[in-house]
Amino acid sequence: MARSRRRITRSATQKSPERSPGSSRSSLTPMEDEPEPTQAESTPTKTDEDVCPSCREGVQGEKSSWIRCDACKIWFHWACVGDGSDLELINKWFCGPCMTEKPSRVMTLKVPARKSSRKRTQLDYANLNAGVESDPSRWLRVIQDKPIKDDNFRRMNGADVGLEWLENDETAMREPIVVENPEGLRMKMPSPEFSVQDVADEVGHETPVEVIDVASQSNSPGWTLGRWAEYYNTEPSKRDKIRNVISLEISGTKLADQVLPPRLVRELDWVEKFWPSTRKGKGHAYPKVQLYCLMGVASAWTDWHVDFAGSSVYYHILRGCKVFYFIRPTPANLQAYERWSGTEMQSNVWLGDMVDEVVKVTLHAGNTMIIPTGWIHAVHTPVDSIVFGGNFLHSYNIATQLKVIDIEKATHVPKKFRFPLFVKLCWYVGDKYLRDLKSKEEFPPRILESLEALACFLVSESQAMERGTEVAKREAKENVPSDRVKDAPAMARELRWRVRLAAGATSDDEDLGRLVKKSMVNGHKRKRSPTSAAVGVQFRNFQPKGWDVVNELPRESDKRVVNVRPPKTSNVWEQEWTEWDKEFEGQEREERATVEKTRDVIIKVRKSENGVERQRIERVIEKWVWRAESSKPKEGDLQDVEMRPIEDATVGCEEVTKEEEEETEVHITSPLETTQAMEVTA
Repeated sequence: MARSRRRITRSATQKSPERSPGSSRSSLTPMEDEPEPTQAESTPTKTDEDVCPSCREGVQGEKSSWIRCDACKIWFHWACVGDGSDLELINKWFCGPCMTEKPSRVMTLKVPARKSSRKRTQLDYANLNAGVESDPSRWLRVIQDKPIKDDNFRRMNGADVGLEWLENDETAMREPIVVENPEGLRMKMPSPEFSVQDVADEVGHETPVEVIDVASQSNSPGWTLGRWAEYYNTEPSKRDKIRNVISLEISGTKLADQVLPPRLVRELDWVEKFWPSTRKGKGHAYPKVQLYCLMGVASAWTDWHVDFAGSSVYYHILRGCKVFYFIRPTPANLQAYERWSGTEMQSNVWLGDMVDEVVKVTLHAGNTMIIPTGWIHAVHTPVDSIVFGGNFLHSYNIATQLKVIDIEKATHVPKKFRFPLFVKLCWYVGDKYLRDLKSKEEFPPRILESLEALACFLVSESQAMERGTEVAKREAKENVPSDRVKDAPAMARELRWRVRLAAGATSDDEDLGRLVKKSMVNGHKRKRSPTSAAVGVQFRNFQPKGWDVVNELPRESDKRVVNVRPPKTSNVWEQEWTEWDKEFEGQEREERATVEKTRDVIIKVRKSENGVERQRIERVIEKWVWRAESSKPKEGDLQDVEMRPIEDATVGCEEVTKEEEEETEVHITSPLETTQAMEVTA
């Protein structure tokens, strides 16, 4: 499976002036990724090899050890600037002038590996650092004395691995799961008799393939599938080296027609769901990471890694056996992985010593495993094996996916080893979810929490377009799919606002706020009812456009007495009284009611881009009061009094509320608001 790798741009703790630039390169780093040394970073030449900026008379000691300031990039003799401590233990170091310039700069040390009283296997790393191949089985001997736990991961039936499981189980896709029998997964795989020779026949004997030399964990150039098939079919005792193939993507080949990922993977996969179908296939660039064929020989070892972009993985053993070693992606463990990845520690430190625990899982032919987001893992191949699998991103743990992206950036992983077109895919995902939120679709809290992380990431991309360097602006704009996203900054900010609103938070909340429990129907999202929509949301940072003129007309009031019976106790009265124009007089059993009526009118006017916008707001309130006695109006009583109408007044909305008191007094308040907008152009 594709994995993240990094290059070493600083080797201050071991590099000497006369040392070859390639000698400190990580074994996982392709040569073409080494940066050209700048003047500030260049190693002292022979003409000044005995002089550094801090050299002074009388200083004695070994001057072959150098250290570089992490701020100004200038090299110094450790004997001239050091305090006598072990140079190998230093992580970051700053010279005196740089520390004076910025007092917050301090020297830091590497985190030491946990010490154990157990007898340790002594390994010789000198040959490895000098470019000489090491024993490919060295880590297998190391782990024999390491505390490794057996897994307690869930074993599931294939038919139970679906969206219903995800939506109804909060622990779903948080730990690896193992499906011992593929029945029910709704996936398609070649027959167990399928061989490496068949892979070469289906994909093409001349197809280039990346082959890893297990001893050095580096790529071996010049391999084709035909040559790999010959090597794989060679007797184990006659193989010159232990080699491994973990990155053969087969999309678009004849072999791809025989492989179909599990149903759950297809239902979650961002590329499957959100990348436009018209922009896939031959002639289009899109993320091809769904179909991998992995082929390894006995004793192969894949070192610790996290799949690119924190993507999840499905992994089916067609033939052979695999042993996985897992590290949980806690913040502390991911931080330890970031310190270890691509540094010299990667060659001489067992990552398991820097984390809380390592868990072991053994898979046999016919087993399928799904590895969730961000899990750190290493893989051992006990016997010759063939595996089919693939990577996929999903919406249930976007925050961890983005955390792995940050680790890849911090450790300078070359782009060729990262998830292809990741940012563009995020824009497609954000655009689709924004349209769903606009159409009032509901999502479970777990997805809303993930979408908050996605929205913030897209907002950061928008800020790069608006305030970044010219290079950052150009790169950020190139990542936006113009066929779907027309205004990227506006779309990203609207998505963030709508996600927070759907989660039950207001814009006054610094964070996402408390998530509102969303009701589900048979495990599926449903349309939000109008009555459940959030109301009364205030926006701290929202500045509405002002009006040029606001004219409030004098209040009109009126009081009269009418003959009408009170509302009935049944539910019918609500419908009757919400009909604003309904006449109530002239009914049987008439009773006298006093009606107090007020009307307020506000007129607002402002200029618009194309002319003038005018708004008229009318509010009418009526209070109906019945007394206990019932009698016909006497001479002199207030009768029906007509109010002087306001022209062009229309009814926009009506509300009726009912209150019954001891004297059978009922107040019915009906606020009435209408809005009239007009564009007047010259």
